[in-house]
Amino acid sequence: MAYKALYRKYRPTTFDEVAGQQHIMRTLKNALATGKIAHAYLFAGPRGTGKTTMAKLLAKALNCDEGIGEQCNECQNCKAINDGSHPDVLELDAASNNGVDEIRDLIDRVKYGCILGRYKVYIIDEVHMLSAGAFNALLKTLEEPPAHVIFILATTEPHKILPTILSRCQRYDFTRLSNEDIKERIKVVLDEEGISFNEEAIDLVINLADGGMRDALSILDQVLAYTGGDLTVEDVLNIFALESKEEKIALVNSINKSDVSDVLARLNHYISRGTDIKRLTDDLLIMLKDVLIYQTCRMPDYLEVLNEEEAMALGSQIDNKKVLSMVQTLMDTTRDYKNVTSINPLFEVTLLKMAALENSSTPITMKKVDPVKPVQESIIKKPIEEKIEDIVFNKPVETPQKEEKPVEKPIIEEEQLSLFDAPKEEEKPLPKIVLSKDTLILKHTEKDTTFEIDDLLMIDIMVASKKETKNKLLDGWKDIKRIIAHPELGKAASLLADAHPLVANKKILIVEVPLAKSVDFINNKENQKNLQDVIFNVFGMKMFIYAVDRSNSVRLQKKYMDLAQLNKLPKIADITLEFIGE
Repeated sequence: MAYKALYRKYRPTTFDEVAGQQHIMRTLKNALATGKIAHAYLFAGPRGTGKTTMAKLLAKALNCDEGIGEQCNECQNCKAINDGSHPDVLELDAASNNGVDEIRDLIDRVKYGCILGRYKVYIIDEVHMLSAGAFNALLKTLEEPPAHVIFILATTEPHKILPTILSRCQRYDFTRLSNEDIKERIKVVLDEEGISFNEEAIDLVINLADGGMRDALSILDQVLAYTGGDLTVEDVLNIFALESKEEKIALVNSINKSDVSDVLARLNHYISRGTDIKRLTDDLLIMLKDVLIYQTCRMPDYLEVLNEEEAMALGSQIDNKKVLSMVQTLMDTTRDYKNVTSINPLFEVTLLKMAALENSSTPITMKKVDPVKPVQESIIKKPIEEKIEDIVFNKPVETPQKEEKPVEKPIIEEEQLSLFDAPKEEEKPLPKIVLSKDTLILKHTEKDTTFEIDDLLMIDIMVASKKETKNKLLDGWKDIKRIIAHPELGKAASLLADAHPLVANKKILIVEVPLAKSVDFINNKENQKNLQDVIFNVFGMKMFIYAVDRSNSVRLQKKYMDLAQLNKLPKIADITLEFIGE
């Protein structure tokens, strides 16, 4: 049987096996559990962070025989998706299939029903590579696909996607994985493969991966192919032309001592063995950053590559001003690498510049900071040498004349001012909460137990909105939090505090909220009175309140701009908004 790469062999088969991306997994699980499944998703983020894997897991959760949200990996649907043979889960690489014809062929197949599963899932990878014509061909189908069709678009460059495509998708941003998440997954793989390892070797692999799980497993695969057995630090360093931590510490010590001959000898050694100079520059920068952190606060938990003993040893020999100068020099060099044809001479000049730096005569002070109270310290005794009025009004301080008998100046105890004790902005007194009896309702919006505003009416509201009213709401929006503790209005105030005013006039307020659950609460008829009472008590205005989520907010704003560009917006004189309960 052909060898399968580690990143393919250990690709997660359930949501629980995915490393990191907890915010995305939780959202998708909740959506599947409640049946709130979107027709189009956009997975955006750096390479190797799980976008395509998550897309296949979502397709599996939609089609598993055990039910929506399940991933048994035993049924016919799960097995077919795992091996890439499922007739209803189609993966398209937009990098090589980016023309109009390929997209039109896909659209033609959309109208046919499912063969094996519940949903047809189209996964379009690197979707930003589609041509403008292909995007336009996809637009209408992406907005209103058949009920059994779901699109999942994946990209590393979401900024290249047309806004009209973005507004039709639920967007999920994948982040680079933390070192802890990658390490945990690598250890599982090594245990499964029966490979012995040490922690430092894994840390080197993680640093090379730069937050990508796939890159980490590919690097691990390469190292294991080289060694044929154990994972060791020496093997990782040799394969990727890296220098050990001990070597980099020795280089920094030689630079600090201005031992130019030793520095140049080390540089020649690096060049002769093909050391990655750019990565060496980054490693030196991180190492000096660790020294600076330890000099400042002596908190080893914040060190990235050095341990406490190494940071203490380097920090005791180099003062913090020189460390800052060395860091700045390395940062300038990193920026200049892209402007030179050969980086080796530039790196040599950088080492010579750092070797020419001198330690200041000021002794190094390494004051230990309490990690719980980093700013608040013990009481300081300080002599009062200036009059208070002289300090406050910046009057020049007169030099006291010498007296025959020196008088000792009084010593008082002053408590050091914490950053957290900064004077707070004075809050406006909130009037006594008033609960109204009537509710203001916009006509033609009541649908069973909820309110619903169609696009035509929403455009009318947007045209009739007043910028000054919205600005007034924005200026005082934070005051809504002061009502959260109220027994009747607390929940409504909490939801409004997390919302954002979108458009407003004297009687209507449209807010944008982050969660679909918040939209349901705000647009429920039973909650309208409490919501209006919150706004009335904070701003003194009786307003009908309606909520939209982020995707609808983007869609409506785009529709408004399109109509404005075509000069097709309704005239404000022709708009009539009628209310019940005025």
